[in-house]
Amino acid sequence: MARGELVRRVDGIGQGSVNGALAALLSLTSDAVLAFDGLGRVLLANERAERLLSHAPDGLVGQDVRSLFPPAVGAAPRTPFSPTDLPFALEDGSAGSVLCLRPDGYSADLAIRCMRLPSAGDTYLLVARQADSAQAARGEHERLVGELSRANKRLSGTLRIVLETLGSGDVTTLFDRVLEEVTSTMEASGTVFYVAEPDGYHLRGVSSSLGGVRVPRFLPAGSTLEALSVRAREALRLRVLAPGREELRRGRLTQRELVNEETREVYRVRASHLPPFSSLICVPVWFGGHVIALIEVGWQQAHVTRREDGELLDAVTQYLSVQLVGAFSALRTHKEEELRELGIQLHDHVLAADDARAATNEATERVCRSLGVAVLPLVPPGDGGTGFSLELPGGEPRRIDPDLDALLGKHAADQAVVLPLRLAPSLQEWLQEQGMSPLGALVDLGTLWGERRVVLLSRPADGEPLDDVEIAFLRTVAQGLGDISRGEEERRQDRRISQALQTGMRNELQRVPGITAQGIYSSATATAVIGGDFYDLIRLPDQRSCVIMGDVSGKGVEAASVSAAVRTALGAYSWQGLPPARMVRLLNDFLLGFSRLETFATLFVGVTDLAAGTLTYCSAGHPPAILVRSATSQVETLDVQSGVVGAFHEMRYRNGTVRLEPGDMLLLYTDGTTEARALDGSFFGEDGLRDAVMSEFPRGFEGVLDRLLARLDAFTERHLDDDVAMVSLRFDGVRREDA
Repeated sequence: MARGELVRRVDGIGQGSVNGALAALLSLTSDAVLAFDGLGRVLLANERAERLLSHAPDGLVGQDVRSLFPPAVGAAPRTPFSPTDLPFALEDGSAGSVLCLRPDGYSADLAIRCMRLPSAGDTYLLVARQADSAQAARGEHERLVGELSRANKRLSGTLRIVLETLGSGDVTTLFDRVLEEVTSTMEASGTVFYVAEPDGYHLRGVSSSLGGVRVPRFLPAGSTLEALSVRAREALRLRVLAPGREELRRGRLTQRELVNEETREVYRVRASHLPPFSSLICVPVWFGGHVIALIEVGWQQAHVTRREDGELLDAVTQYLSVQLVGAFSALRTHKEEELRELGIQLHDHVLAADDARAATNEATERVCRSLGVAVLPLVPPGDGGTGFSLELPGGEPRRIDPDLDALLGKHAADQAVVLPLRLAPSLQEWLQEQGMSPLGALVDLGTLWGERRVVLLSRPADGEPLDDVEIAFLRTVAQGLGDISRGEEERRQDRRISQALQTGMRNELQRVPGITAQGIYSSATATAVIGGDFYDLIRLPDQRSCVIMGDVSGKGVEAASVSAAVRTALGAYSWQGLPPARMVRLLNDFLLGFSRLETFATLFVGVTDLAAGTLTYCSAGHPPAILVRSATSQVETLDVQSGVVGAFHEMRYRNGTVRLEPGDMLLLYTDGTTEARALDGSFFGEDGLRDAVMSEFPRGFEGVLDRLLARLDAFTERHLDDDVAMVSLRFDGVRREDA
């Protein structure tokens, strides 16, 4: 190995990397130190040199070294640089004295030593100090004051970060304010924030100073910066080395070199993984023994970083780690909720569409927009053929070399599969060979409406891989579309059966002398698939009657069939003259043996005795019935309650009794009435129902249920979450037995 290559690997010296060898010296010495190349350009300077020599607002780096000394102070000559242009010798390193104009306007007598470094190319190191002891003391005082000012600013910035984020549940505060405060506190060009996911680090925030600047959106697991941060377990102070001539000749730089300011190690990093900084501090955020995030604070120009800068950022991230864990959880929950809601919307849209095939295409487009992916259809092999082909816009289909069926695994033709491309390296490699992005997922929707559908979802190559939340969302949507396709005919049959059962259940209430009755049912679904709500009024001998209102859990054929069975059983029990609690107890035993499903019901069973002027009832887990007194217009609730029916064998049921007067009105309803919600999430509630009854009762009994339902529709803007059933009874001819 050549000596120059050994030095390069150990110290970072050579091919323009002399800055790395000087960094430690620059941070320790109180002298003004700078380095410049054979063209006279300043490559690196410490803060003392900036204060003593800089006349440019952008600092010394990049300036012509001749502009710092007489006779060309403040304006560099236009002629090519020559060592003889400077008022001191360059080659031997001997001390010299130069009277120089300082940036503050004062003259300073400088003692200067300058020598050429033995590296590839012409690189010079210059060290200067004020020769006058009084001036030197004043300069040292200014340096100490500057250090104190910097420390105060760091402390102030740290306190602001703590105070503004303490106990904050606001994700925006953590991801925005912290980035701005860190950037300001460190006097940096910008700050970049990555969140750890199973596949790598995803960009989640940049400071406003980096608006419009390209920042890598994703760092794969195992990438250099991530691996170095995990290994170091503390802030890394890094600087990007200038490319060598050979690298520049090769054209586009795919690899860049970084020097560790602490250890002098040199690392090679993919250029696409680097932030837009020349100097940076990479800080791992640890929590529970794992790195949960990376913060990169950087400067666009070469900048001398100090050990205390890294220690300060380590302290800040240690405090923020607990706050960030809560923020990450909130972000993930918010994203999951957004995608879950979108999945429900897409499922309902396809389910309700007249043309499910067209609706599926629309749903696919919405999925692509929400996830930022493009969909590329794959053509399955024809009869007897093998292999899939990829359809490209405006081009011939390309046959895919990897065996996709083998990648997707052995599964039924109607089973949806979502395979992230990161788990299919052979397909990723083939896509890269075709000049396409290897990010995305392979989705097998199975057989939809008689056709095998397999698609490739692709993200731009500089984007992020699909995370586990997005993959789970795709899997849910894909399985939902398959269910709709396979179950469309079955659902049509269920709908016909349910509607037939509902027709039998919702016949008119029987006419009972002395009672005026009304019933109403409103389905929450546009397709009118029956739920478990039902009601009935049965005329019995001896001026008696039985009113029933029930709600069986579930929807569809199962709920409809159980409702019909319950209604039939209660009708039979009522003709036996049993009290309501006894009827419900028998029904509980019947239901527990009726269905293998976990089906239960809430019930109100009331027996009226018009001769005695009484109503005996059993309310089994059902919303309390409302009784409006005709004489006083007061509203009462029937509050004797028992447990639900069909849940447990040892459930106890009780009777309640209330006396009736002519004109009294009884209102029965299911929980879909009180649990109806407005678009803002507020419930109609029992209080809302009582208020509505008190408003509508004076307007007369006729049409009262229609008016109550109209109030519900107005409250929910015709968006019911559950079916609504209501029954109203007016007791017209109550006859009392003589005491």
